[in-house]
Amino acid sequence: MPAKNPTACLLVIGNEVLSGRTQDANIRFLAVKLGELGIPLREVRVIPDIAQTIVDTVNEVRAKYTYVFTTGGIGPTHDDITSECIAAAFGVPWEPHPVAFARMEAAYKPGDFNAARQRMGTMPRGAALIDNAMSVAPGFQMENVYVMAGVPRVMQSMFEWLAPRLEGGQKIESRSVHAFGLPEGIIAAGLTEIQGRYPEIDLGSYPFYRPTGNGVTLVAKGTSGADAEACIAEVTALIASLGRTPIPGEPAE
Repeated sequence: MPAKNPTACLLVIGNEVLSGRTQDANIRFLAVKLGELGIPLREVRVIPDIAQTIVDTVNEVRAKYTYVFTTGGIGPTHDDITSECIAAAFGVPWEPHPVAFARMEAAYKPGDFNAARQRMGTMPRGAALIDNAMSVAPGFQMENVYVMAGVPRVMQSMFEWLAPRLEGGQKIESRSVHAFGLPEGIIAAGLTEIQGRYPEIDLGSYPFYRPTGNGVTLVAKGTSGADAEACIAEVTALIASLGRTPIPGEPAE
């Protein structure tokens, strides 16, 4: 991708994801939405609720990428430690946020804003809030690190609020074609040649398995829609030359 496009990394934080107890549903949503903003998602890491791991990983990736997004670990329980770890990563106190704490206190009945819930209003000093329409508990931003909920519908609401405030680049354009009965081993050499002619395009090959038959989907992505279109046109011709029928787009589920 051209250097002018910003880049992003996603940290999925939570033992429940690593154990298989919870299936992450946020990666695809963020990858698609960030691509629409011209912010390609370059790396995703799933890390445990271990303080030093979170601190070290956040400090590593925030120096490498334009944007770092985290999901998970900002709830009220003992294992929700993301917020305090972000404070440690930035070397600032973890303290009640003047706006978030007051907002949350006002939202609960007297006596219900207990110590556990107060954790959700406690953030690194200097944090900017990320609001959402689903919950009174906000996410927050520290420099280029954006801390969001792990619950998909809350995370999505936070991101929808955040998206207009992000500085993106050229939109990532995507074109695809697929074919049944086409092994990757047969098309691989031709794809390598095509990729070489389109260095600014990411050309990917993705096998699929359906009750109606197996095959492969070829996807061309880049900031130039014209280049993506030209690249996939060559792929389409290659498929036809191999005696298979190219079908525009992705295969039906």
